[in-house]
Amino acid sequence: MLLTVRDLTKTFPGTLALDNVRLDLAAGEVHALLGENGAGKSTLIKCLTGVHARDSGRIELDGHPISPASTHDAQELGIGTVYQEVNLLPNLTVAENLTFGRQPTRFGMVSGRRMRADAEEMLAGYGLDQVNVSRELGSYSVAVQQIVAIARAVALSGKVLILDEPTASLDARETETLFEVVRGLRERGLGIIFISHFLDQVFSLSDRMTVLRNGQHIVTEKTSKTNRVELIHHMLGHELVEAEQRHAARKGCADLLTFKGISRRGKIEPFDLDVRAGEVIGLAGLLGSGRTETADVLFGRTPADRGEAWDTQGKLNLSTPRMAIAEGFGYAPEDRKTDGIVADLSVRENIALALQARRGWARPIPQAEQKKLANDYIRRLDIRTSSAEKAVGDLSGGNQQKVVLARWLAMNPRFLILDEPTRGIDVGAHAEILRLIGDLTDQGMSILLISSEFDELIAASDRVIVVRDREHVSQLVGEEIETNRIINAIATRDDAERATS
Repeated sequence: MLLTVRDLTKTFPGTLALDNVRLDLAAGEVHALLGENGAGKSTLIKCLTGVHARDSGRIELDGHPISPASTHDAQELGIGTVYQEVNLLPNLTVAENLTFGRQPTRFGMVSGRRMRADAEEMLAGYGLDQVNVSRELGSYSVAVQQIVAIARAVALSGKVLILDEPTASLDARETETLFEVVRGLRERGLGIIFISHFLDQVFSLSDRMTVLRNGQHIVTEKTSKTNRVELIHHMLGHELVEAEQRHAARKGCADLLTFKGISRRGKIEPFDLDVRAGEVIGLAGLLGSGRTETADVLFGRTPADRGEAWDTQGKLNLSTPRMAIAEGFGYAPEDRKTDGIVADLSVRENIALALQARRGWARPIPQAEQKKLANDYIRRLDIRTSSAEKAVGDLSGGNQQKVVLARWLAMNPRFLILDEPTRGIDVGAHAEILRLIGDLTDQGMSILLISSEFDELIAASDRVIVVRDREHVSQLVGEEIETNRIINAIATRDDAERATS
């Protein structure tokens, strides 16, 4: 084996990130590394590339033990990495990026002619012989930048290439161009670790796959010997036990919102969606499938470049979050610490944020009104805090989530998007938030619920739309909402069941 990992363990304060993980990579192999959020993929890669020091276990390259102490050390040993976000310098030329740190010199000065010639020779082997290496890298497409990053990584390392979500920002044509490059590297004998959430790409490109879950090795299998349903079961670890369904499909309710042909190139394919008053629409799919991207275009965080939206009064402008808020939309994002709470502000200030944004900063909400609002939601949502003036960053995860929810409830939205609202919170807070969702829909609010927990979607949703590879592929209604059907829809595309309103 080219690369061997055995019994690799890594612990962070309060978290066992990797628990005796193993991995084998052969020369001339594309090996997919799979798992949902928190599975341990990133930690494993960081241990391989010297970002993190392992606590125990061993790593061997070409049969020799290695302990990379930095990314530079890993490169010297032969391990290179290319990330989703190209880690090069867009303001420098292509040639300067390819040779940075090892520019050819003549009489102690950098030789621009030799640098350009070396760069052109490197890129010719990747099908980029038409690229002008004297142009700034940032003037080229993301696909070209990815290939330049690969060429640099291979030149610096040359044994193991790690590709971490390299196609996340590419369209189908650009992805296939990149895959031709990867296949060429495989034929040259490189060992390639390929991390992707796009299962079609995994089955198209990889020779073997390894699945991690909760920091543990679950399975390593030849790609040709497994199928999508088995793979998803390995990744999610779901037992096929159905949750009680609380809601019946509300087919008789009036349409509140209509979205037609909404899309964003490279993020989410065009989709149609009708939203009914008092309805919970579940959004199911693997991490990276397009769930959050759907929410982002609906709320204007990533403005749609195609499609239109209407309500009963006419066409809507959802080009920015401020516009969406003005139209009565709310959005509690998945990463509450980064995109939700403002940790240094008080509970009161956090709860008042959305209402203040809709009102306009020129008309500040009086502090007495803010206090009354905050204390009301502290009571209604049972937010555990000693005071409305306590910093939100000092609260537990579940209480932080309730503060984010209170912020949007304070402006009484007609359409509330909840992206993983129960992730990382305790069982009690989890039950309270699900109960709150039921109460809000009973009052007529419409909710888009994004969740990795199928039991949660089954219990709460009137409809479930399945998203796969950035496309809405299926819709399940009423008794159709069950774990088997969700998994099968994620695993196998059925154009006849493509999601429609």
